[in-house]
Amino acid sequence: MVENKRTYKQVLLLAYQSFGIVFGDLSISPLYVYRSTFSGRLDRDQSEDVIFGAFSLIFWTLTLHSLFKYVIIMLNADDNGEGGIFALYALLCRHAKISLLPNHQAADEDLTAYHDPGHSSRNVPSSPFKVFIERHKKTKTGLLLIVLLGTALVFSAGVLTPAISVLSSIDGLKVQLQNKHSSMAVVIACLVLIGHFVLQHRGTYRVAFMFAPIVIVWLLSIAAIGMYNIVKWNPRVYQALSPYYIYKFFKNTGKDGWTSLAGVLLCITGTEAMFADLGQFTAGSIRLAFCCVIFPCLVLQYMGQAAFLSKKFSAVPLSFYASIPDPLFWPVLVLSTLAAIVASQAAISATFATVKQCYTLGCFPRVKVVYKSRWMHGQVYIPEINWVLMILSLAVTMGFRDTNRIANAYGMTYMALTIVTTWLTSLVINFVWNQSLIFALLFILFFGSIEIIYLLSACMKIPKGGWVALMFTGVFLLIMYVWHYGSRKRYLFDLHNKVSMKWILAQGPSLGIVRVPGIGLIFTELANGVPPTFTQFLTNLPAFYQVVVFICVKTVPVPFVPHKERYLIGRIGPKSYRMYRCIVRNGYKDVPNNGDDFENDIVMSIAEFIQLEAEGFTNVDASVDGWLAVVRTSEKFGKRLTMSESDGKEECSSSNPPLTGSSSKSHALQKLQSMYEQESPELSYRPRVQFKLLDTKYKDRRVKEELLELLEAKCAGVSYIIGHNRIKAKWNAPFWKRFVINVAYSFLRKNCRSPAVVLNIPHICLIEVGMNYNL
Repeated sequence: MVENKRTYKQVLLLAYQSFGIVFGDLSISPLYVYRSTFSGRLDRDQSEDVIFGAFSLIFWTLTLHSLFKYVIIMLNADDNGEGGIFALYALLCRHAKISLLPNHQAADEDLTAYHDPGHSSRNVPSSPFKVFIERHKKTKTGLLLIVLLGTALVFSAGVLTPAISVLSSIDGLKVQLQNKHSSMAVVIACLVLIGHFVLQHRGTYRVAFMFAPIVIVWLLSIAAIGMYNIVKWNPRVYQALSPYYIYKFFKNTGKDGWTSLAGVLLCITGTEAMFADLGQFTAGSIRLAFCCVIFPCLVLQYMGQAAFLSKKFSAVPLSFYASIPDPLFWPVLVLSTLAAIVASQAAISATFATVKQCYTLGCFPRVKVVYKSRWMHGQVYIPEINWVLMILSLAVTMGFRDTNRIANAYGMTYMALTIVTTWLTSLVINFVWNQSLIFALLFILFFGSIEIIYLLSACMKIPKGGWVALMFTGVFLLIMYVWHYGSRKRYLFDLHNKVSMKWILAQGPSLGIVRVPGIGLIFTELANGVPPTFTQFLTNLPAFYQVVVFICVKTVPVPFVPHKERYLIGRIGPKSYRMYRCIVRNGYKDVPNNGDDFENDIVMSIAEFIQLEAEGFTNVDASVDGWLAVVRTSEKFGKRLTMSESDGKEECSSSNPPLTGSSSKSHALQKLQSMYEQESPELSYRPRVQFKLLDTKYKDRRVKEELLELLEAKCAGVSYIIGHNRIKAKWNAPFWKRFVINVAYSFLRKNCRSPAVVLNIPHICLIEVGMNYNL
């Protein structure tokens, strides 16, 4: 009983918090729905039946789309509790062989989060449709394009949501100014937008506790105003809940009524956030908040506006503010502005999260992603995207200066996004939930047909602002696809030109070069084999570190990878070569581990691998490159090698040579390093770590020698080796390929962050190797 009460309290707390993050955009829709619906030729039909029919359309659209589709069905299509476009795509990639992302390994399927026990398809025969998609590369490419289209639409929504939210809330000033100095509302909206974007780098954790109360007070206020208008103006408005008024609406308005659907669909904009932000909450908490507060408050507000407009149709251009009682006007105006800021913050944060997921999956140029532990769970900040969103939002606000035109673009963006979600969900029903193709088709036919009708209506508004949505979506989609195409071609080049094991084995343990103290971490996208970057380095400088580790940081189609399953360690060649492979597996929502923690994890994992290899496997000198171990699943991990922080003034101690690593640097090199560290203030804050090998008896003396050599190499220093690539298309490639690689992809590479910045590699530890790629 106590556990049930505790669970109820947690659900109530999450439901309360969801108001400020999930429902901000949906709750401010009453500001502009009616004015957008009657912005065209429909303003000629000033009858009660038309007003009631518009409200009936709003009510049933909100019921079918938000309540039935999302709250009842979509919240079940989660990926280990996560939602959104990439969650659906990750589910499909894990249950069907449709991924175009490189570096997939069979070992990835052993992750605990890879298979959902409730929807496991290992023993279920594949449907013919699933087999068809798996066998044809064009269908896989088409599916990826659909996902990228949905992502591009999220970016467009991130531009349009702040513009329409803030401008529609400030539009209330026109009621007091009586449309005089109407440009003042645009100026104020632009100032609010600038301040909002400028403060993004500080995070929302300081004011996030205010988001939920603002939205709750806003919802209760508009519900109370709605009930007041119902009682005062037209109590008969409740009859419009009958769908019969929809029939009367289209009978009276004809084609103009169908065109007005572009305004009606704005009542559901923001519903996608219920599914996209699922990872921060639970399905139960979102259902509770929507059914008990959001849905009834919105219905009362829309009903109240309909009752008011049925008696004062001339007030349509500012129907929301015109329906507010005079004593409450200024408090509601301030409250609507605050609610608009909350709605904008949700859209901006969702855009940051989506860009981060695109980047981790290799579908977006390298950007700086800022994480701070004190921020809200899952919140990130991307400076480049923040300023792009600000400039575009200001351009839209100042360019259109009209909420109706922005609403036309916003409605088209949202409806296209929800169609993409419907299509992906129908595939999840068939591939993941293992339901028959008939159920999937029924889902997409029922909801998809309704959404297509709304989208076609929105397309009629393309000349009146809708073209902005097409432009933004097209540009974002082109950027993502060009980056993915170029990155995949570069990966295939590395795959086809990797170094053969015969060549490495023929060089002997020294690899035909001078082995110097230290650890060399070579970053590559290859999950197996030796990249051409390694031989390119040896060709120019025939010396390398005594310990070589090939690092492959990749993203697997799961939201989070447990830390104990993150590192896959293997060996390249015989033991005497001191060459290892480390595959770092991150989920698409994981926070990457960089800097000293990353180095220490690598050393600890390799040490554990060396001991596991000696204890559990024979023929360890076999010259193969294949066996990999998840070392942190071992119960003995960390019990034979200890790690402790030093005071930063000592070098690695050599007082106990048999057990601790000793520095192999000369006095001159140590002095030079200290001089570099003094010139780089950020390095003085890096904690120094000492590793110590415990006095444990080893059956094989070579194991202890290899561990000591690893510790000595760590004390000597760690260097990062990455490729500095020059990429060009082949001279005989088709014109379109040469344009994409030589112009578009090269432009994106020159104007994005370098790999060293993204990986947070100190400059004094970085070595870049020049490579020419002819794709």
